[in-house]
Amino acid sequence: MKFDWFRAAPALFLLLWSSGYSFVRVGLRYSPPLTLLTLRYAAALIVLVPILALVRPPWPRRMRDWAHLAAVGLLIQYVYFGLAIIAIGQMSVALVTLILSLQPVVVAILAPVLANERVGRRGWIGLLLGLAGAAMVILARGPVTRVSTGGIVAALLALLGMVAGTLLEKRAPRPQHPLAASTVQYAVGLAATLPTALLVEQMQVDWSVPFAVSLAYLVLGNSLLAMMLLLAMIRRGAVAGVSALFFLVPPVAALIAWASLGETLKPAAWGGMALAASGVALVSRRKAPKEGVARDPQT
Repeated sequence: MKFDWFRAAPALFLLLWSSGYSFVRVGLRYSPPLTLLTLRYAAALIVLVPILALVRPPWPRRMRDWAHLAAVGLLIQYVYFGLAIIAIGQMSVALVTLILSLQPVVVAILAPVLANERVGRRGWIGLLLGLAGAAMVILARGPVTRVSTGGIVAALLALLGMVAGTLLEKRAPRPQHPLAASTVQYAVGLAATLPTALLVEQMQVDWSVPFAVSLAYLVLGNSLLAMMLLLAMIRRGAVAGVSALFFLVPPVAALIAWASLGETLKPAAWGGMALAASGVALVSRRKAPKEGVARDPQT
């Protein structure tokens, strides 16, 4: 039986994406938030250049395809990541993460209209269980000690940016090579983030080994591998089911922090993990048609 690597994509994505939270925390000790994001995009493009020269992937041929890639890049790389990291700097990480955890629910509400996908009763039960489980893990890790109007607005706009980027990617006019798509999106992210960072920050970095390790992981693990997996899963799967994976990000991030940083996990956190996993299982479970598992006709 031929191994389908795509079956391992959700688990690999969760591990890579969730690990990023610990590395972001380290990176922010040595760099302002938007400066860190700017360096991340610049380094990602530097890594991609020799790979592009070696692989020579096909590039979009139509202006419509270029515009689509640029729009997704702007929404996810600039709006989502930029505003999320600003929100983290203004208020409690627990509250920011809680707001961003609403993404699967918002996607499920909009999916019938914007992605022609409907979420059934079982799916909605799974979404509510996943949200409850994620909230339990987040609140068990630490209290909401800092709240600001600006931080809440930034987190909500970041949430909408990720939702819009996810739904727009699902409506891609035609699939593009992941290397070409990543290059365009990170170039757009850099072009938008750099001027903003120059405007609001001094862009001073305390270069050190921990910062270099943090930046290296955020570039290779998050920006390149995790994002390519996320976009591939969106194109090939049900958008609500893929978005539901984000319910498992807080539990996996908590497990990683527990194992690597020595954080204590309260009993409520363990219960939340089980609840979130059950919810995601319900959302992701779909009845296969008689001919086999349904796939995106574009793949």
